[in-house]
Amino acid sequence: MRIRDRGKLKFMPAHFMPEHRALLRELARDELRQPKPLLDEYEIHEMENRICYAMEFTYPVKITKWDDGFTYEEKGHIHYLDPIRKEVRMVVEDGCAVSIAFGDIVAVEVIE
Repeated sequence: MRIRDRGKLKFMPAHFMPEHRALLRELARDELRQPKPLLDEYEIHEMENRICYAMEFTYPVKITKWDDGFTYEEKGHIHYLDPIRKEVRMVVEDGCAVSIAFGDIVAVEVIE
């Protein structure tokens, strides 16, 4: 009698439930999350100066924002600072308008 080995197929029933796959993806994503970096007053003041400088001379900026454990980068020109809503409005490279809350900004780099 010959033995037919199905290889990886014999382990596929362990992943047949969509809930199980979604839970495994969520656990892998949770491992990559990072806590929000703490900024002191000097760093916040430097970021504010860079934002104002880039807005005055219309230089492009790269803003790093923190969202739910991950950091994302936005590149573009600063259009408006909204002190009431506490957000930065900028036009990104593809022409779309984006608003970023002051509290979510982690780093600002002026590209000259």
